[in-house]
Amino acid sequence: MDKMVMTFEEAYTVLTGIEACLNSRPLTAMSDDPSDPTPLTPAHFLVGSPLTLPPEPDYSTKKPLVKRWQRLQQIQQQFWDQWHTEYLSSLQQRNKWRFPQNSIPIGTLVTIKDENLKPLEWKMARVIALHPGKDGVARVATLRLSGGQELMRPMVKICPIVEPSCDDNLELRTALSNSAF
Repeated sequence: MDKMVMTFEEAYTVLTGIEACLNSRPLTAMSDDPSDPTPLTPAHFLVGSPLTLPPEPDYSTKKPLVKRWQRLQQIQQQFWDQWHTEYLSSLQQRNKWRFPQNSIPIGTLVTIKDENLKPLEWKMARVIALHPGKDGVARVATLRLSGGQELMRPMVKICPIVEPSCDDNLELRTALSNSAF
């Protein structure tokens, strides 16, 4: 945190922003409808809806306070950039274990890697087509965004949100029924 000594309120603000980042990550699809790329997030369990960013403050007054606010925002942004990159990389690694030859099934909910997204923003889409290379391995996917727009992205720029299968749900129910609460 670059030798900046934060007050309790400033540290609380930064940690609350980091908590919001962590609770905004997509877990799975909310519905089975392929045209609905809305993800379920931890925030849905906590507050019943996705989290949103507060409005940007007016930077035209009280310069010392504005500088501190901007520094706090910079700290949150640095956390978001690093965590977002590492989290998406972990999703891609799981993809390699789950899907043979990096082939994501049509209809899979994915998040699109985009370094320019603000904290709490996730660009979600559904895979509607795969385009294999000469070796037969899918290298590019056609995606449909929530507004209906279609775009093509290389497979290295998309990360599937692995949706639990029936077997996973059965294992979870079995584990819960065997635990002593």
